[in-house]
Amino acid sequence: MAAAQPIRDKEHARQLAEYFLQRGQIRNYVLVVLGLNTVFRISDLLDLVWDDVLDFATGRVRRSITIVEQKTQKPTTVALNGSSVKALEMFAATEARPGKFLLENPRTAKAISRVQAYRLLRAAGEALQLPTRVSCHSLRKTLGYHAFKNGVSLAIIMDIFNHSSFGVTLKYIGITQEEKDAVFLELDLTS
Repeated sequence: MAAAQPIRDKEHARQLAEYFLQRGQIRNYVLVVLGLNTVFRISDLLDLVWDDVLDFATGRVRRSITIVEQKTQKPTTVALNGSSVKALEMFAATEARPGKFLLENPRTAKAISRVQAYRLLRAAGEALQLPTRVSCHSLRKTLGYHAFKNGVSLAIIMDIFNHSSFGVTLKYIGITQEEKDAVFLELDLTS
């Protein structure tokens, strides 16, 4: 099976989120918005409970989320951007309860499964006819890809992903041969 690829077109990422919002599927919308904007692995996203994202004493969405990553056992804090906060505020109005999974399956009162998340994302990507086969890991890789394309230091991106080398990070965010070739073609230093 081919490695998951980031969503390279920002408009496609927006369309994926909007797909669920337009259908009134706020939980799935939140899955996409947080998946694209936090770089959390799907296992870490699915483990989130409302207490992680909402201060019940004030009724306000937190401005950052701190977790211990399942895979690395390292603590990670991620700031929530405006889109993430807005999505969570919209969702909290009807769903927030202490101890409740953020991305809950209402039939089981547990978090949706990784398989269910994958199926939702894949079906939406196919319905939208996106050129990238969308998976849970595509969401995680997308922020790193766009950060790199927008000039964020590779060292910072490497740290965000907790990678051990630049090479791993470059491969991970899906830099293509065409993108590397463009550097040589655009930087013709002797013309």
